[in-house]
Amino acid sequence: MKKNKISMRRCIGCMESRPKQELLRIACYEGALTVDLTGRAKGRGVYLCRGSRDCLEKARKKKALQRNFTENLDQSEVDRIFEELARDCGEKDES
Repeated sequence: MKKNKISMRRCIGCMESRPKQELLRIACYEGALTVDLTGRAKGRGVYLCRGSRDCLEKARKKKALQRNFTENLDQSEVDRIFEELARDCGEKDES
């Protein structure tokens, strides 16, 4: 019997490797950042722990998005993504 391999990815906040299903992908394609819920969007992607406000704050403080994407990112675009992710973390914390 063949065992399925678990895809591991590293969180840009806490720098821990986790199964891909536990992480949220942020994709950058042609200078536009998107939260990739399917994990299949075009472009380069980085991962953050799903629902973790700590990882989100660490990534923001380290400027991890700007470092990982070679394109010049507009600061308002980066702020928009972090606000969107913070809203999602806030909804999960309250429930």
